Amino acid sequence: MNNKLLGVTALALATTFTSLSANAAITLYENDGMSFSSDGLVNVFYSNSVIESTDATGLTVERDQSRVRMGFLPNNIGFNFANQMSDIKIEVRSSFWVSINDSDNNRDASPADLGTGSLIDVRQFYAKISGDWGSILLGKDFGLFNRENIMSDQLLLGFGQTSDFFGLVDGGNVSFGNISTGYTYAFPKSQITYRSNFDNGVDFSIGLMDPNKAAANSSEDSPRIEAELKYSGNPSKNTTYKAWLSGVVQSSKVAGETYNQNGVGYGVNASFSGVSLTASGFSTTGLGHIAGLDHLVGDDNIKSDGYLLQGAYTFDKNRMVVTYGESTVENTASTLDATHTNVGLAFFRTLYTGVTFVAEYNKTQAAVTASLIGEKNHTFAVGAVVTF
Repeated sequence: MNNKLLGVTALALATTFTSLSANAAITLYENDGMSFSSDGLVNVFYSNSVIESTDATGLTVERDQSRVRMGFLPNNIGFNFANQMSDIKIEVRSSFWVSINDSDNNRDASPADLGTGSLIDVRQFYAKISGDWGSILLGKDFGLFNRENIMSDQLLLGFGQTSDFFGLVDGGNVSFGNISTGYTYAFPKSQITYRSNFDNGVDFSIGLMDPNKAAANSSEDSPRIEAELKYSGNPSKNTTYKAWLSGVVQSSKVAGETYNQNGVGYGVNASFSGVSLTASGFSTTGLGHIAGLDHLVGDDNIKSDGYLLQGAYTFDKNRMVVTYGESTVENTASTLDATHTNVGLAFFRTLYTGVTFVAEYNKTQAAVTASLIGEKNHTFAVGAVVTF
């Protein structure tokens, strides 16, 4: 995939979905059941990538690139309104996501790429109505498919992979975390979603999503449906566990031919005495195969699978993470049969409340067998994440 396409599609390649658990939202107003609060995140990293790429002719190119960029999460600020009215609660959330990776986008040496051009992306703008029966979300929010796979990524506050195959080393947006090396990205979608009340450790959600177009003139006669089932528990003071399953289905008709796109995501996590172990995976047909973006749909002969294995250990104010992720794509004429992998080591230290230091190393590899394209990418990143 060329860098020009990724410059467009990478607009939304990162997520915290809702306010990060590390965030402590600031209450700006509270009176008689009504409240207004704000939360936010700012992060910046120095990164150095050493890349060895092989093109379709067998020519090998090496380069060493340093950048000062944000990581997997874009900088963002969110605003929250809530009003408790008897047995009904109304909530409204909007969040705005901003790229700082606009200092030099002169990749094509054209005037349009010169100067600054910070992206402001509204990824959440919704109302939620809650009661004893559960809640209904109306508006734009992240999807349910593979949502928990990303939420459980131990590198969520870090840098992650920056494959040059996807144009990420010098891209004007974010790094990928483990998108395309372990999970697909739960793209923000217009939706009507029901969520059950958390009961006996079980939480269920199902949503009608705006379907994704397979082509400019494609027909989608039904909405996209996504669902998620979670089970969690806390058997002792220092032990927690959770398991999840998510799915997606939609169909498209292009030039008289029907494509049925679908996918399943799953995972488990167990934490005890400072140790956290996570295993997750996914399998899709006809979606999520291009750079791991689940809103890009097409031919249902295209299959994509992946998994992510992670371990973390927390002691005092420190957390250490080891990670391995892999995604494979088969039977596609656009990106060709491919395997993308990432292995990483990360260190997080809480310096102050809301201020985290991060040091991280990732080794990313891409192998596109049919065209002999290959990449080996060693990236070191060091930076800080500030939340409120």
